[in-house]
Parts: sequence; C-alpha cells; structure tokens
Amino acid sequence: MADITIGQYYPENSIIHKLDPRVKLFGTMVFIILLFQIDNVPGYGVITIFIALIIKASKVPFKKLLKGVKGILFIMIFSAAFNVFLTPGEVLAQFWIFSISKEGLLKGIYMAVRLVYLVICTSVMTLTTTPNDLADGLEKALGFLRIIKFPIHEIAMIMSLALRFIPTLMEETEKITKTQKARGADFETGNLIQKAKNLIPILIPLFVSSLRRAVDLSTAMEARCYHGGNRTKMKPLKYGKRDYMAYLSYILIIAMIVGTNIVVAKVTALNILIMV
Repeated sequence: MADITIGQYYPENSIIHKLDPRVKLFGTMVFIILLFQIDNVPGYGVITIFIALIIKASKVPFKKLLKGVKGILFIMIFSAAFNVFLTPGEVLAQFWIFSISKEGLLKGIYMAVRLVYLVICTSVMTLTTTPNDLADGLEKALGFLRIIKFPIHEIAMIMSLALRFIPTLMEETEKITKTQKARGADFETGNLIQKAKNLIPILIPLFVSSLRRAVDLSTAMEARCYHGGNRTKMKPLKYGKRDYMAYLSYILIIAMIVGTNIVVAKVTALNILIMV
C-alpha cells in the first residue's frame, strides 16, 4: 500500500510545486501524447533528459517516484513479453512455438520504458499538486464546457474527493489487514483462489467503512448547504511568469521530439535506399 503514490502530496518549496495546476495538467497530457509517438532511441534520450530535469526541479526523491513503478511491475513485464514474442520480424531466437524477433525486442523495451515514464510523469504531477489544486485546475481549464451544460464543477469535485480519500483508504486497508492477522487470518498460504477468498475479511470491512465515510461526507456537505455551481475561490488561479515559461518549454520539447522523429525517419529511408 505504501508503494501507491496516487493521491499523495509531497510538500516542498520547488518551482514545480509553485506552477499553476493547469500548466501541470496540460504538461502531463502533452508528455503522455509524446511518449506514445516516440519509436526511436534518440527520442527516448530527449524525453529522458526532460524527465530528469523535471524531477530535479521538483525536489521529489527519486526513490519515492520509483515506488509507483512497483505497482505496475506485473503489467510492465506482461506487456513487454507480449510484444517481444508476438511481433514478427528478424528472428533472433526461437523455442517451441515462441520466437524472439529484433523488432519485437525493441518494441518490448520501448513499451516497458513508456510505462515507467508514464507512472513517473503522473506521480510527479500528483506529488507536487494537492488534490484541491488539481480539481481547481481541471475545473478552470475545462470551464468552456459549461456552454453545453457539462457539469464540470461536479466532475472536478468528484475527482478531488477520490484523490483525497485514496491515502485514507490505503491506511484503513492496512489497519484492517493487521487486525485480521492478529485474529489469526492467513493471507499468504494457499493457491490463487484460496488467497482471493482470504481477502474477503479485508474487503467487507473496507467496503462498509467506505460507505460510512461517504454517508458522513454527504451529511456534512448538506449541513453546509453545498449545492455546487459557480462557487468563489479563496485563492483564484492566475498565470504567472513561471507558468508562461513552462508553456514555452513544452513547445520546445514538442519541437525537439518532432524534429528527432523526422531526422530518424530520413536517416532510415536513406539507409534503405543505399541497401537497395
């Protein structure tokens, strides 16, 4: 549970923490799009340098970011193996009905790196931004959707509450697990089906506790006459000089990635012509 970084906030006095949440949301979206557009080593080199600079500027310990990677380790290995064994191309090794191709090996490595960078990128955003700021940034950025009567404020509030209660639910799960172990529950032995059945003493109390928290929260919101809509902010979001500089850095990284892809494509085409 301690390895889950979503919803956790790491307080620090860094330039990344001080950025407008809209800037970080937009940057995360741009980063994810770019990450799935790269298919060459130079492009990953550029994106790696960019990530390293962001982590350095955020002052978030790298070990804390790596904790989030542990949660997707199985998915990462499965996705990489899926691409390695099922991508056709120049065969490097073969056993039984499986074959490893050069193209599949590269694709598997790229997929694993993408997933790691994806988790690190989103972790940096959530660790440097409070859930309330993320909700305010989302509501402000998508405010134009009010024209079509889209309930953006309610969606932002739901996201804020969900992020806020993730650490609380993790702490509650750990308490319930320790309590059940003290009563003699065994969560380690047995096959996969048996281990799944052993989770019932944890899931039922956690479900009941979550419902109780939801009821208490709704009662508190009703007691405060909360009804959503256009509410004023104690700290309205305003762009500063550092935010505009961040947008310029996004444009720079986009140009570098696009330029790298174009150069690599031309070099590859030239090599093919020379071989022909």
